[in-house]
Amino acid sequence: MDALFHIVARSDWRAAVARGSYRPPSLVHEGFVHCSFAGQVVQVANARYRDTGDLCVVELDPARLGAQVVVEDSYVSGTAYPHVYGPIPTDAAVAVHELTRSAEGGYRFTVPGAAGHASSDR
Repeated sequence: MDALFHIVARSDWRAAVARGSYRPPSLVHEGFVHCSFAGQVVQVANARYRDTGDLCVVELDPARLGAQVVVEDSYVSGTAYPHVYGPIPTDAAVAVHELTRSAEGGYRFTVPGAAGHASSDR
């Protein structure tokens, strides 16, 4: 499976690194951690976090998660996203990337060498 990406507040990620594990509220309320493939990050960032600052994108190695990853369309939107059904061990992170803004204020995201996957058939 390709790398997974999770958008998170920098302070929340720093706190998780200190604990060794990341457990966002969605894990309690929905039972999983929302993730994206590289090509989905910008759409998610602009739809969900447009008015939020100080974000980063954590790149995760699915083989190091130790939890089930399910690619599903949980909101019947026509697009499937990867969900991690368990806490994220912070040592599963292979990189932390910048989430920058364009001159118009929208988010931009590129990862050298990352393939964009926004397919609804995943």
